[in-house]
Amino acid sequence: MKFIKAFFKHIFNRIWRLLRWIIFASVTGVILGLVAAAFNFCLTEAVTLRETNVGIAIFLPIVGLLIVYLYNKFSNAQDKGTNLVLSSINSDEHIPLRMAPLIFISTVLTQMFGGSAGREGAALQIGGSIGNYLGNWFKLDSKDKKVFIMSGMSAAFSAIFGTPVAAAIFSIEVGSVGIMQYSALVPCTISSLVASSIGKSLGCETPNYLIKGITEFNLLTGGKTILLACLCAGISVIFCIMLHSFGKVFKKFSSNPYERVFFGGTVILCITLILGTTRYSGTGIEVITSAIGGTARNSDFFWKMLFTAITLACGYKGGEIIPSFFVGATFGCVIAPVLGLSSSLGAAIGMVSVFCGVTNCPIASLLIALELFGKAPILYFLLAIAISYMLSGYYSLYKTQIIAVSKYKNEYVDKKTH
Repeated sequence: MKFIKAFFKHIFNRIWRLLRWIIFASVTGVILGLVAAAFNFCLTEAVTLRETNVGIAIFLPIVGLLIVYLYNKFSNAQDKGTNLVLSSINSDEHIPLRMAPLIFISTVLTQMFGGSAGREGAALQIGGSIGNYLGNWFKLDSKDKKVFIMSGMSAAFSAIFGTPVAAAIFSIEVGSVGIMQYSALVPCTISSLVASSIGKSLGCETPNYLIKGITEFNLLTGGKTILLACLCAGISVIFCIMLHSFGKVFKKFSSNPYERVFFGGTVILCITLILGTTRYSGTGIEVITSAIGGTARNSDFFWKMLFTAITLACGYKGGEIIPSFFVGATFGCVIAPVLGLSSSLGAAIGMVSVFCGVTNCPIASLLIALELFGKAPILYFLLAIAISYMLSGYYSLYKTQIIAVSKYKNEYVDKKTH
């Protein structure tokens, strides 16, 4: 009798926990879906305003002063950004709710006036901040609150980018490399699906890419893919080094954040004028689309790395994920023909390889590839992602990301990324 009671009590507790997370995650998905849709709308309008009024880019240095002022006045976590969100998953560090409106406003301003940054990284901060707040509001313990944070990250990422499967997995994979936070799988999945549905109904579009020139995968094309993936791993390492080292350079240049952002904004403005193009401003989604179509300039990947490193290092706000897509897609597009692959396929391989290299998330990278490009080139993607994951070493966009399991041996290393 005691065994039967204990059995049914155990089953009841599981069902109750499932129902509770379905409710919590659905609420998170609804809220983040609405917030992400508003964020996407504002970013779209900001980009439209910049493209129809190119001259407003001259105000980029002044807008930078406003962004620094907002962070100095309202935030104690000034420049931690996504690093703070990841740190909160691995520890009990607090994420203030004010991070959400700050990164929302600052990212819109950065892109409106010509800074080079993405939106998914900003979405992770918005999702993590609101998820943390909801966890406190529902009076959850510290462990469940971390699940709420991951759930919020998945919801915001899913609604903004339109890849709910990858978004659900990315949040449970990115915190500790080599260890998946499977306890958050149900909440992250539900919040991601709910937010994606709401985002789509409110105008958040999923990119549709058509790869041209997909040849049958064999030993020869596999060898070419390995070479391309090796190069992409190197590019991902260089990109991470640039992002981190530029921040140190700007701090050595001046300890005053207002001076740093004004100088950085001026440099971006000057380079833009010298190059005579705004293709490296904002996210660069249109350039990514062009690269997947088979067209890119030889130096696109370099300029995007430079523009993004300066933008984020000097104090402007936004994400690094879309810029990494840009870098990978344009690099792959121009290198693939040299290796004997189609430029379109090379762009797709480069895009997911560099993303994997800078985030250390091979599973999420493969899922993003499937959601954006379909299953036809899956063998190319699988091989390239595996190679890039290994050769990118312990570099990352995020300094607080933990490498829990070695990339080279079956052992725990528990170290921070470079």
